Amino acid sequence: MGEAPAEPLSYYKDMVSKRRRCDEEEELLVGSNKELRFERDAGDSRAGAEETDIQVSKNGRDEEATWQNLPHKKQLLLIALCRLSAPLTNTCLIPYLFFLVKSMISEPEQPTAPQRISRLTGLLVAAFPIGQMLTSILWGRLSDSYGRKSAIILGLGMSVVANVAFGFSRTFGMLIAWRVIAGMANGTEGVMRTMTAEIVKEQKHQPRAFLAPPVIFNSGRVIALAVGGCLANPVDNLPHLFGPEGAFNTGKHPAGVKWTLHYPYALPAFFNAIVLGACLSVAAIWLRESLPAENSLSKSGFVTAWTKYCKSKIFWQPSVRYTVIQDKDESLGEVVSSMEASSSSSGQNLRVPSIWTRQVYHALITFALLPLHNATFLHIFPLMLSMPIVYDQKLSVFLFKGGLGLASPTIGLYLALFGIASIIIQLFLYPWLHQRVGTVGMFRIASSLFPIAYIAAPYLVFSANQGVIKWVAMVSILFIQVMARTMAIPSSILLLTDSVPSRHVMGSIHGAGNTVSAMASVCGPAIGGVLLAEGIEMGAIGLVWWTWLCAISIVAFGCSCYMLREKSDVASLGSQTLKPLS
Repeated sequence: MGEAPAEPLSYYKDMVSKRRRCDEEEELLVGSNKELRFERDAGDSRAGAEETDIQVSKNGRDEEATWQNLPHKKQLLLIALCRLSAPLTNTCLIPYLFFLVKSMISEPEQPTAPQRISRLTGLLVAAFPIGQMLTSILWGRLSDSYGRKSAIILGLGMSVVANVAFGFSRTFGMLIAWRVIAGMANGTEGVMRTMTAEIVKEQKHQPRAFLAPPVIFNSGRVIALAVGGCLANPVDNLPHLFGPEGAFNTGKHPAGVKWTLHYPYALPAFFNAIVLGACLSVAAIWLRESLPAENSLSKSGFVTAWTKYCKSKIFWQPSVRYTVIQDKDESLGEVVSSMEASSSSSGQNLRVPSIWTRQVYHALITFALLPLHNATFLHIFPLMLSMPIVYDQKLSVFLFKGGLGLASPTIGLYLALFGIASIIIQLFLYPWLHQRVGTVGMFRIASSLFPIAYIAAPYLVFSANQGVIKWVAMVSILFIQVMARTMAIPSSILLLTDSVPSRHVMGSIHGAGNTVSAMASVCGPAIGGVLLAEGIEMGAIGLVWWTWLCAISIVAFGCSCYMLREKSDVASLGSQTLKPLS
């Protein structure tokens, strides 16, 4: 028959060569657009693909960011409702903290009782952030692997149980234990911040997106302060409902509703549990997962994932996942690419040095300094308002003691009013200032206001018997501190978010931020309570204000002077700013 012609073989080789070149070009194109595809897939995932983050106007230009075109408003509202857990659980006891601890100690009328109460209240306040500190990074890692929604739901459920148990605790040790458990349940704040950043990815919308949770957070503080002050010891504070002739005294007990006599501080905690139970139900039904499906290591639910995680730790099972090579002809490059994709989907492809950058460290330091003094203020200031007035003392510039002798309902309602003021500042004043000075500028302004409030606060004792002057002085000091923290908190969150080097580790970075914040919230009140007790013994109640709160706030202001908002301030400071609510 003769040899076959060589042309068909040459043609075949040429076609194979062209096909390979096309495959290589396709791989390069896929690689160059990998990040764009990730953003698209994340937007099309369970977070809700019906809304888009980038708002484009009819003339082809990007629309100016406003409250009206803020994407995913419903999901942001649900996340904000979940944030109610922390303020309700942590803030509710502030108005009656002094009286709660006083009821737990023996011989509360002894001259040394105020010092002991100050130390114990510091421990009780610090117990909550201890729990947050222990679990924040764990919550972040679990949410990176198994989903944000599952972590939030589990945290809310734990918080409901902890609130009920705290209200019915009768010993100081049990109060501490349940406060720690409540803090562990609320270690998910970093997860919620991460979820916000994943839902609203465009930077021009992020200032408003990050304002929504603090607004609800402050609303929760308002509710918690008012509820804590009014519902604590209801037989005395609400006699028409729980007193001897109260509407709820169906047993006609001569002293009032019997169970409120045995557990006088259970009613505020029980109210918290009811509200959080409602939030849990709403979130379980309507909150959508923001973690892309390709990044989740388990689709069988959080309980199964948690069981696998614990088993791997107990039995030392390796966490390495292997890629199965299908029974077909593949090139080595395709196998390597599939293995790299599997590795990157776990969110652990970044090495530690690439995650903990200089920008992240700077953001974490400022993130820790703020609660270090702010949490101390939230503990010390209500204590000073609750302490009895000392009449027989010789006042001097630095040596004086005592408090203002206010009752828990007065303290709760008064602080709640300033919570409302904080919400107004967030919605109107914060956007107006942010438009002009940017995020770092806002943080610097806030840091410069804190020392003023802390220097002046102890001198309120001088006006304890001055009527109108006392209330005017309290308004002035509280307004300065509330305005400062209202501007500082969302700014610090934005700075931390901007420092994250990759979305794969955003949950872990925010978990770390929540951990250092919780650590600062532990150290602040604990040290503040000890210094307050020492100041009372020395006859100088201003000791904690001047040597601790004021000093830390000055350090924070110094750090803010060296800050620069990475990634955006140099290029676009003032171009993508926040406008007032209209």
